[in-house]
Amino acid sequence: MAAVTSTASLCPAAAGGGLTPSSAFRPKPSSHRRLQLPPATTTACHCLPARAEGLDRREALLGIVLSATAAPALFAADGALAAEAITELQEGFTMYEDEANKFSIAVPQGWLIGAGESSGIKSVTAFYPEQAADSNVSVAITGIGPDFTSLRSFGDVDAFAEGLVNGLDRSWQRPPGLAAKLVDSKAANGLYYVEYTLQNPGERRRHILSAIGMAFNGWYNRLYTVTGQYIDDEESEKYKPQIEKAVRSFRLT
Repeated sequence: MAAVTSTASLCPAAAGGGLTPSSAFRPKPSSHRRLQLPPATTTACHCLPARAEGLDRREALLGIVLSATAAPALFAADGALAAEAITELQEGFTMYEDEANKFSIAVPQGWLIGAGESSGIKSVTAFYPEQAADSNVSVAITGIGPDFTSLRSFGDVDAFAEGLVNGLDRSWQRPPGLAAKLVDSKAANGLYYVEYTLQNPGERRRHILSAIGMAFNGWYNRLYTVTGQYIDDEESEKYKPQIEKAVRSFRLT
């Protein structure tokens, strides 16, 4: 497998806008070549969590989720899912199983994979079609405190979704900034599902599908943020059914 050796991180606060360099995605042992990233646009990110002191539980957890929602835009050489980590499914999907991080997700066959770490995030695994890296699905895992015992620590799913989207929205500024709009939210399968859109002025609208879950690994609680995204245009929307199915298929194991 020729795996990802470099990446750029797409902050929700600048979705579809500036790409800022982040930690490189580490490849699994294999032959590979390093690709040159395109020039990055400097964009300040204000969605990373502040220190927890003085914040209530919902605000602290929301800050973690806002940072984890930054699904990566990947640039990589030709690659494919590692054979030892997948199980064939019907209808053009492959089951990716991460035994170390205790999750599984159905991924469209032929999509590439990158795995690595970023500041404040213990693990990031991303899946994307070779032809359109801005359409992708990622799984980010962050550690959280022992007093955060369940998703109810966020409040109910509707309150959480509204807080998430309102925390991103800057359309009220003058001049207007990022516009974030909530599409849907629901709780199912022990997860919170949130669907929303992001659009910077003058840029294409980005559609986001997220699933949020929590689990304990024997040492600390972990927050899982699954993010599927695609651009709302005719070319990228062909990935919509695949991304929706991938996000819905996510399970903690």
